[in-house]
Amino acid sequence: MSLPIAAPARAAFTATPLTDRCHRAYARRTHACVGISPFNGYFHTQRVADLARWAIAEFDQVHFFVPDSLSVHTLQAIGYPPDRAAFKARRQGQYVVNKIITALAALGVPDPAGRVLTSAALSANPRYAALHELARQLFATDPEFRAACLDAGAWVLDRRLPPGTAATEAQLLTASNYLLGELPLFLDTPGITGTPESVFCYHQTPRFLRLLFGRRLRCTPQPTQGFLQIRAADEPIPASTANTA
Repeated sequence: MSLPIAAPARAAFTATPLTDRCHRAYARRTHACVGISPFNGYFHTQRVADLARWAIAEFDQVHFFVPDSLSVHTLQAIGYPPDRAAFKARRQGQYVVNKIITALAALGVPDPAGRVLTSAALSANPRYAALHELARQLFATDPEFRAACLDAGAWVLDRRLPPGTAATEAQLLTASNYLLGELPLFLDTPGITGTPESVFCYHQTPRFLRLLFGRRLRCTPQPTQGFLQIRAADEPIPASTANTA
């Protein structure tokens, strides 16, 4: 149901739908899932507050997705041992979740914690589990899909490895688990959250998402799933905008 609060003043964000289908989903403003990444300086406290204000004002319903435990895969890919990676991912994930809950509570959103989709919250979701398994099967059996996932992993690791260092195949395989874990939210957020339609919102659009929403991979988003690249009005256009499929 719609959030029973007065809409606050809108923060200065612009939204760019990725496809015509995404544009139609955005036009109806039914539901948004806003991605908030741990270990990403873009999502400082004020940015999270502004995104929460914008989303609540724009959409009938809102969730925030925090790939908290998924960050383990990225940390391990760049060299952290498993125990240390798990500790850092858990600590940073909780820090990000707390920022979101604080922002939503300040806006008067009922049950703000219930608006945050963490790995723990998704682990018991049957639709999420089915889509995650589909992604894993495609990664194991479809060379084109696998190559697109590894390319996305290289894009993530490129910003975390020492300059001039290329990721090894083993690092790419480890890092790809992050994408496979978040892919269900790009495919069918409505099926996961029980909403009729949704747009996933993020400030960057890597090549993998252009392929996915361009329906050039074996798995494709549901017709009720869209994607928006969002940007603060005073923010430079990110380089990934030019990363065409």
